[in-house]
Amino acid sequence: MRVLIAFDKFKDSLTATTACTVVAQVLSERQRDWQLDLCPLADGGEGFAEILTRAAGGELHRFSVMGPRGAQVVATLGLVSAENIPAAARRALALPALAAEPATRIAVIEMAAASGLALLSSVERDPWQTTTLGTGQLLLAARDLGAKAILLGVGGSATNELGLGALSALGLNFKRADGVRVAVPTPQTWAQIAAVTGSVPADFPALCIACDVTNPLLGSNGCSAVYGPQKGLRAADLPAMERALATQAERLRIHCGQPESLLSEPGVGAAGGIAFGLLCAARARLIPGATLVADWLDLDARLAAADLVITGEGRFDASSLQGKGPGAVAARALALGKQVHVFAGQVAVAESSGLRLHAITPATLPLTEALRAGSDLLAAAVRQTW
Repeated sequence: MRVLIAFDKFKDSLTATTACTVVAQVLSERQRDWQLDLCPLADGGEGFAEILTRAAGGELHRFSVMGPRGAQVVATLGLVSAENIPAAARRALALPALAAEPATRIAVIEMAAASGLALLSSVERDPWQTTTLGTGQLLLAARDLGAKAILLGVGGSATNELGLGALSALGLNFKRADGVRVAVPTPQTWAQIAAVTGSVPADFPALCIACDVTNPLLGSNGCSAVYGPQKGLRAADLPAMERALATQAERLRIHCGQPESLLSEPGVGAAGGIAFGLLCAARARLIPGATLVADWLDLDARLAAADLVITGEGRFDASSLQGKGPGAVAARALALGKQVHVFAGQVAVAESSGLRLHAITPATLPLTEALRAGSDLLAAAVRQTW
């Protein structure tokens, strides 16, 4: 029996790698003749850089950068050789440098490592005061390591500031009327900004943003309205944040000579508008994240080789079935006629033919306790199944 174990993270409890390892350990004890293929999944948030870098046999580098509220954090980026990336993923990146030189080095960065919501306690979460400057520092570090291209995952952000912090690190200057530079341009400082100068260097590495959201920048489906509340934005502050975002976005757009249509382009609202900022000022491109990750991990070939597929995440619901993560793994596996088991902290969809669902959290267990006991709960559920 060949088993593909492909988990995403259990948010605030288990990383994707840990979840895969827990399941593999249980199966190794109980089903010694099974062949196990561990394939941690990544959605652009926590674990994105490490998972893709290890899958391509790359190197991990650690840097001290500014966190979302100004304190220093240690963040990891990956460096991989393009020749070690599966051909389908290279085609998805569509970078001229890859065709010119197969050994081209590509950096893999996750925004969450420097500017992520998980880096803050619940009382620290306030998008008026959070910055992406640390993400910009990671982008600079990638350039200095010799990367010719950068793949940036933007899931799990704590920010709602157009990526102005990152752009400040990359060469833009946000200045007050007296000419003094606003070094960390968080939304609470935006009223001080009167002008934008500077630019991202023309020879900065090509930048691809792995992104699956389709939100525009502004409006009822924009980043502030949809994602602001989970980052600490109070409902009463939404109109003020929306006005501030519109003002700064227009100033940046004009400075960079971009068309007004960029404001409503699908996906530019990703991660508090960092997608807008990097498309506007750093010549970035958006690419479908879920498809890229599947290609990078050679998922289709691994699914085809498996007799049994085991996947899961913190919560498996209707959104899980919309084309990414464990839902996509399950759908692809079922299409190939494989038996699929999904383990999740919570399950909110019905079983279907070939799909077995397992909620690992007892109904009476408080969430805080369940998060702490994630490894034990997952292991127990797997033992009960096999």
